[in-house]
Amino acid sequence: MENSADRPKTLRRELLVAAAILQDARGRVLLVANDWGRRGRVRYTLPGGMVEPGETIPDALVREVREETGLSVRSVDRLAYVAQVEDRRKRERTIAIAFTASWEGLLNPHDPDGHIVEARFFDADEVAERLGTHLPLAEPLLYYLETHEVGRFYAYTSWSTPGQPI
Repeated sequence: MENSADRPKTLRRELLVAAAILQDARGRVLLVANDWGRRGRVRYTLPGGMVEPGETIPDALVREVREETGLSVRSVDRLAYVAQVEDRRKRERTIAIAFTASWEGLLNPHDPDGHIVEARFFDADEVAERLGTHLPLAEPLLYYLETHEVGRFYAYTSWSTPGQPI
């Protein structure tokens, strides 16, 4: 654990993110390709996004999956993991909560923000390749896919440094 003197005095922003682990009948995982800055720099993530004021985390997950993939979540099944990123450089804290969920429908993204450029199922090797060096996205998901161990917490000090499972 870090010393409280090492923490930034004030955060510029705190983000609460709900994410869904959706697998098809072959065990492949759904990832979405995000182009947040609309500059052609795509980052793959699980489908999900920010929890809006007054919204529960499961409700945000259902809404975000529908917007980003066109799929309907039938049930939010179980908490897979929580990842917290304390990005000191940006003075931001992101807490991402990933759940397994069952789904139905056909892939047909209609993201109102216009950030999603692709939604596709990938096998575990392709997931590792697509998530790349964004360790808070890759490490917890790949560990979950390998072990199916639920409820782990991961702490990160940036988007590119290894985390500490707790």
